Amino acid sequence: MSIGGIEVQGREAVAAEAVLDVANVEGRSQWQLTWRRLRGDRVAVAAGIVILIMVVLALAAPLFVAITHHPPNVAYPNQGETAAGNPVPPGTAGFWLGSDGTGRDLFIRILYGARISLFVGFTTTAIGAVAGVTVGLIAGYFGGVIDTILARFTDAILAFPYIVLALSLAVVIGPSLTVIIGVIAFFSWAAIARIVRGQTLSIKEKEYIEAARSLGAGPFRIMFLDILPNLLGPVLVIATLYIPTAVVFEATLSYLGLGIQPPTASWGNILNEATNFYQVAWWYVVFPAAALLITTLAFNLLGDGIRDAMDPRTERVFAAGRGRKRGKRRKAAEADVGALDAAPAGPSAGS
Repeated sequence: MSIGGIEVQGREAVAAEAVLDVANVEGRSQWQLTWRRLRGDRVAVAAGIVILIMVVLALAAPLFVAITHHPPNVAYPNQGETAAGNPVPPGTAGFWLGSDGTGRDLFIRILYGARISLFVGFTTTAIGAVAGVTVGLIAGYFGGVIDTILARFTDAILAFPYIVLALSLAVVIGPSLTVIIGVIAFFSWAAIARIVRGQTLSIKEKEYIEAARSLGAGPFRIMFLDILPNLLGPVLVIATLYIPTAVVFEATLSYLGLGIQPPTASWGNILNEATNFYQVAWWYVVFPAAALLITTLAFNLLGDGIRDAMDPRTERVFAAGRGRKRGKRRKAAEADVGALDAAPAGPSAGS
């Protein structure tokens, strides 16, 4: 092959790359763009993997019970306690993470505590999201007196000290899982409703909403078929950030003795029981606290990643980075072609 043939191939490669760059420019929906940006965020992906692992471990808690033969509420005073009555360390007598203050398997109880915490987080967030979206849509779309009443009620909920109400209900009615879910869900919808209301006030003035209204579409059809799909992004972000808040709030109430009651396992009441043994059994405090910290941190990081991925400005950042990479590759290819042009002519390879 001659030098001239190599030059032509180099130029053709540069031209082909430019054609591919143009061909890759195609229309994508907002959710496709969001998913692409989210996949490029390594921290968010790692957080999602951690959350998935925690969910799988929580669901597989009965399987681990079958493997270890240690039910969550059964104490083993002979194997799970030392001669002084303290918890045994990790790896002793089949206790993978050690035992608790009464000789129960700490690993199994942490898994069952994860079931409670994740159930409270997902359930209360789902209830709050549905209620908040409904109230925000109605207030923002209809406006007037309805908007005034719902907006002031939302402000009152946001201003109310919900911890005081939770403690009061736990004392008056009695601590239970139902009280925890009711209190957290009741105070979760207000912030979502305020965001949805503001977005609805803006979207309902768009041209396509006026077109749907002129074609005879009813208010509820417009709200739930035309406006709601454009609100799912902000709602998803705030819901993701609300889950760790609910998990921490449940753990706080259980730690204070006003949430999940023993012998039912909860990260909060496990930590409460561990306060009497933290000097002689570090694992009794570290492992449940680490489970709570890792779970809440993962949800927060995932929520931040989703928020960044849904920001249109993020696309320009990614596009600039991809443009710089393409420019470097193109300059390198052109430099190679230029070097071939400057090379002295010689006999072809076939001669």
